[in-house]
Amino acid sequence: MVETARSLAVAVNSHPVVRILLGSRCSVSLIVWSLVGCILMIHFYSLIHQKDREKIHIGSSHLSVTRELEEVEEESLYFPPPRGKRSPHALKRRGPRKPPSVIDEFLDESSEVHALFFPHRKSAVNPNKKGNDSMYYYPGRLWLDTEGNPIQAHGGGILFDERTETYYWYGENKDGPTYQAHRKGAARVDIIGVSCYSSKDLWEWTNEGIVLSGEETNASHDLHVSNVLERPKVIYNDVSDRYVMWMHIDDANYTKASVGVAVSDSPTGPFTYLYSFRPHGFDSRDMTVFKDDDGKAYLIYSSEDNSELHIGPLTDDYFNVTRVMRRILVGQHREAPALFKYQGTYYMITSGCTGWAPNRALAHAAESIMGPWETMGNPCIGGNKIFRSATFFAQSTYVVPLLGLPGSFIFMADRWNPSELRDSRYVWLPLTVGGMADEPLEYNFGFPLWSRVSIYWHRRWRLPEGWWRTA
Repeated sequence: MVETARSLAVAVNSHPVVRILLGSRCSVSLIVWSLVGCILMIHFYSLIHQKDREKIHIGSSHLSVTRELEEVEEESLYFPPPRGKRSPHALKRRGPRKPPSVIDEFLDESSEVHALFFPHRKSAVNPNKKGNDSMYYYPGRLWLDTEGNPIQAHGGGILFDERTETYYWYGENKDGPTYQAHRKGAARVDIIGVSCYSSKDLWEWTNEGIVLSGEETNASHDLHVSNVLERPKVIYNDVSDRYVMWMHIDDANYTKASVGVAVSDSPTGPFTYLYSFRPHGFDSRDMTVFKDDDGKAYLIYSSEDNSELHIGPLTDDYFNVTRVMRRILVGQHREAPALFKYQGTYYMITSGCTGWAPNRALAHAAESIMGPWETMGNPCIGGNKIFRSATFFAQSTYVVPLLGLPGSFIFMADRWNPSELRDSRYVWLPLTVGGMADEPLEYNFGFPLWSRVSIYWHRRWRLPEGWWRTA
């Protein structure tokens, strides 16, 4: 009986719960502090990885939206038949008239086709009206600023200022009457100046005013109202801490064919105009500037009567070009260059030379910005055959890299309205790089190793929600 009791006592004392209950205060404290330590470790872990989870969330949202934007959206517009009939006498005298093309109808302000591509102000994109359309881009619709006025920034470009974490949109202000300087002259608006708009999200834009104004009294000045100022672009010089603007400067007959340079201490100006010149001694019309990752900047311009493009580095202060220059796309008659870089490869979108009329865009690529450049074909996807052959009835002006969304870009283009240039519209569309190019290289007929550039048509689209918070 005694032996049984002893065995039972040993068994009870050896049970873990009983041992804890019978243990010292030191053992209890050790357990409590262990639990506290575990809780603190979990808390610190959650704090450390909170941003990572946010990035993963944004990234997954970006992927889902990107897949949505890369879906091919077809367009089945009805184009009315040509208007009017010719008299029998005219038929005998000149023969049957060739029916107007869709492009002809697009350019004719009295045409029903024209109205399809320049919808009424009632459908304008208005940032002051919050709702289901908030943050959505509608290519071709009138786009209003935060004051409710149409944005005037044609042929423009975007600068992201890291210090203020703000995007600045510079472009031509064409809010004046359209006219022809002479009977065979192109449609024009007197120089008003370069407008600047600011935004945190690339959708809601605040008017910062005219940062470089036209000159009204001095007829010999490059910026006299009778001259031409087109395609202004601004880049920031990290060394001098100044903002430098380059633009196409010309006379009413487009014979001056020069570039102009202006500078400012602030992204919102005012910019001080310095001078104009012909880069490398050649005529220069449509142009752009590109700042590379290493801080070096380059000028790219159409030359030799728009038959080829020239490219060359700028000086360290960005006020001039160096003596180095390369001819690219010789004999291809390309203009409206828009450059961007992705994974070490340089890409460029260009337009054909057809005045105000839209035409087929081409994508080009190079391993070095100085070339050689290869042509990869039409980057436009979706819409319909006519849309793709006319770059969605628009012309390239800039490609915006989206900070916080690596590999994502916005293709910026202008839908020109030569009958009323102030009513020209903006066509912003998603651009991606990926997949095989659809045209062989120019010289060896092989396909390039770099990826295809694709611009996707959408009537209505948006960027991932909250994308700019990761920029």
